[in-house]
Amino acid sequence: MERRVLKIRRWAATVVVLLALAGGALLSQGVRNWTDHTVFGAPRTPIAITQNALPVSLGNFANGFSAVLKPALPAVVNISSSKVVKPGRNQMSPMFNDPFFRQFFGDQFGPGQGQVRPQREQSLGSGVIVSSDGTILTNNHVIDGATDIKVFLNDKREFQAKLIGTDANTDIAVLKIDASNLPTLPLGDSNQLQVGDLIFAIGDPFGVGETATMGIVSATGRGGFGIERYENFIQTDAAINPGNSGGAMIDIHGNLVGINTAILSHGGGMTGEGGNEGVGFAIPVSMAKPVLDQILAHGKVVRGYLGVHIQDLTPELARAFGIKDGTGVLIGDVSSDTPASRAGLKKGDVILKVNGEPVGAMNQLHVQIAQFAPGTQIKLQIWRNGATQDVSVKLDEFKDQDEKVSSAETSGAALEGVQVQDLSSDISQQLNLPPGTHGVVVTSVDSSSPAATAQPPLNRGDVIQEINHKPISNTSDYQKALAGADKQPVLLLVNHGGVTGYVVVEPR
Repeated sequence: MERRVLKIRRWAATVVVLLALAGGALLSQGVRNWTDHTVFGAPRTPIAITQNALPVSLGNFANGFSAVLKPALPAVVNISSSKVVKPGRNQMSPMFNDPFFRQFFGDQFGPGQGQVRPQREQSLGSGVIVSSDGTILTNNHVIDGATDIKVFLNDKREFQAKLIGTDANTDIAVLKIDASNLPTLPLGDSNQLQVGDLIFAIGDPFGVGETATMGIVSATGRGGFGIERYENFIQTDAAINPGNSGGAMIDIHGNLVGINTAILSHGGGMTGEGGNEGVGFAIPVSMAKPVLDQILAHGKVVRGYLGVHIQDLTPELARAFGIKDGTGVLIGDVSSDTPASRAGLKKGDVILKVNGEPVGAMNQLHVQIAQFAPGTQIKLQIWRNGATQDVSVKLDEFKDQDEKVSSAETSGAALEGVQVQDLSSDISQQLNLPPGTHGVVVTSVDSSSPAATAQPPLNRGDVIQEINHKPISNTSDYQKALAGADKQPVLLLVNHGGVTGYVVVEPR
């Protein structure tokens, strides 16, 4: 009996050892799998996720993003606008002006004969309902010049829309329809968007009906395209096509973060026409909301005005002005009798900050200044003569003035092949230069010279006013300044058409 018990104990011990060894083998396999980035101790066969499993941190998105889009779609509308176009005489009927035709019939088809009747031009776009009483946000170019604007809701209802106001500088328009208890989109915080964030674009592309597309934020703060005065676009790869203009860009929470406005068309142009190339742009709500508020309150938009002509600070310009980090915006000229001139700002100053906020590009400075109301006292940090200083400026109201932009892409070279002469009063009058303008005028530029390929290139009629910050009054000053420069980079202040800007010229 004792032997039998002993055998059973030995057998049990053997089983325990075997189980331990097997467990150790599985554990070691799990560790090896962990080093290969698989789940600890996971089997080789894949594990299916059940359909009713709740995705982590994505709420109810088990089957996609319908939970986000379903409440948002009714708040995006289709806009149809029309205007009467009056063609010119004999437009679209060139045969009435053809000499062969006229030699037989003379002028018997006089004024009014062969003239095309006025035609009605249709335009399609989208809009976003931002208040339950029928306030709609859209693009200015969707309704520009329209005499008749109709709004079609998601539930097939049709309304005649009233234009409350527009702002061409940001391409924003505000409409109103006579309705109540409408679905709306809550406004999000576009300033919190980051590259990689998921977004959705909603609109009516090509008039096919309401459509939603998905993508990510590809970039923020895009500008410098010249399609609007104030540009601070959100860039996305979500499909945006003609008809999407004025539609909604929403985030993953269903908040409105942008108004779809433009695409990069085939060939590289910015337009609202053509097809989707994977590069679309939206006006951020942070820019659209203040415009909306001002239009609703005053029927128009008023903005602050500084009065400077600016250009981006290229690496060449940054080195020339002794700025190591290369940030800021360069003042190429200061308009007379403006807030900038009264505050003592000068050409050659570099604006580094506005009220403590860094300035990275000229389109950013445009937007920053425009957000202030006229009469606002702002503090600028500038770089002048190798040091920073603070300047207080009280802004005026922006009207028809234009803080002109001078291109700052400067990859030029030495001034070989450039001919100049003294600037006489007669030449000044021919060039429509302001009284008192000094410098030497460029009379010719060799097309094969480095100066001809500079961006912007020197052209006949340009007036060189400074070389390396030294004033140039005549050709003698010009020759002395260049002689001293030898083969070093040269910084020019050039007056082109009455507006000055800086150009760095580097020898090859």
